Amino acid sequence: MIPTTIDDITAEWLTDSAGLPCHTAEVTQIGVGIGVSSALYRVRLTGDGCPDSVVVKLPALDEAAVFTSTILRMYIREVHFFEQLGCEVPVRIPTFHHAEVDEETSRFVVVMEDLGQLRCVDQLEGMDLADAEQAVDALARWHAQWWGRAEAMATAGLTVHLGDPIYPAVLPSVFAEGWAKLTAEHDLPASIRDIGPHFADSIAHLLADLAQEPTTLCHGDYRADNMLFDDTGQPALLDFQLIGTGSGVYDLAYFATQSLRSEDAAAHERRLFDRWCDGLEAGGVADLDREAEWLRYRKAALFCLVYPVVACRGMDLSDPRQRALIECMDTRFSRAVEQLDLVELL
Repeated sequence: MIPTTIDDITAEWLTDSAGLPCHTAEVTQIGVGIGVSSALYRVRLTGDGCPDSVVVKLPALDEAAVFTSTILRMYIREVHFFEQLGCEVPVRIPTFHHAEVDEETSRFVVVMEDLGQLRCVDQLEGMDLADAEQAVDALARWHAQWWGRAEAMATAGLTVHLGDPIYPAVLPSVFAEGWAKLTAEHDLPASIRDIGPHFADSIAHLLADLAQEPTTLCHGDYRADNMLFDDTGQPALLDFQLIGTGSGVYDLAYFATQSLRSEDAAAHERRLFDRWCDGLEAGGVADLDREAEWLRYRKAALFCLVYPVVACRGMDLSDPRQRALIECMDTRFSRAVEQLDLVELL
């Protein structure tokens, strides 16, 4: 049985379905105001032969977020990732104990290792340069691992291709809904207000450019809130609901424009791009066209406006954390618009 709500996550269910022989299961919600497409819970366990705690992931509590996640096959993607791709990842990820999805309804559950003992970086504060460099190195290893192999993953249904017609079919309408909410409830920077009314018409051609080969496995949501760092400074990655087939620089652009403080991105953006390229070449990627990748980087940075606008549909902007997250994303995107001259790409 796939749980319907967190009340279904009992010691009996964890024992029978997830193979965790526990006597008690104490549930606490975590990640409030960080992720909007799923609900996250820490479950503390007692019993011989089971970990002290695990993290359980279920569909979001907001119906609009569940709708978008279902249409974009986000829950299906994460379950397939853990079941079929996780063993190949060259970066630390949580060990998963159980993953299941109903592909008709997208009802899903993931039970995975609790990495709460690792160091987190607050998305709002922004990532320090030393952590950002390690995150870029990890991203290069990730992309090099699947460089040139990701087209088959989309064909097999393990990922959704950035060129899939579902995106231009769905994103303009959900972007419009998010834009209406955002402009009504939030004072946007002028640079974003100038782009927003024309952005929906650019979604299809931006995605077409980001879908061109060479492609790799994209994480899809590579940001500070989806990483943890161990004592040696190495990152562990979380959240695989947006894995896709497309340009790897898509992940890099989203990371550098949204997870670094604006002043750090302004000073180090191109150097981090070159570091990513160096990492790809060290990982065996040949004939890398850096100038072509830089142009796609800029296009990916422009496309990243879709994240705060679509995400706000399922957010409570009266909640201080959620509102601060949107404000932070807007400020950092505005910096990218000006420094990378993104308006000319519309």
